[in-house]
Amino acid sequence: MLVQLAPVSSNVELEVNNSSPTNWNPVCHITYNRDSWVKLNQSPNEYSDSEALLLCEKSPGVWVSWVAGYGEFTLDKSEFYC
Repeated sequence: MLVQLAPVSSNVELEVNNSSPTNWNPVCHITYNRDSWVKLNQSPNEYSDSEALLLCEKSPGVWVSWVAGYGEFTLDKSEFYC
């Protein structure tokens, strides 16, 4: 079987770029629970792990967590991957 691929024209790229809304803002709708592991955007220090265990929600969107190689750490929801 022979498959021939043709290059994508720039018109197709423009159509794709123009089809997405200009004011689109992705929002995370994941609900986190205690005892969930989350991936950190940035580790607290170079020796600590890149994941945190959520212990309890201190206030809406702010979690007390535990990071291996660092210890207890307070995280805002924006500091870990959704």
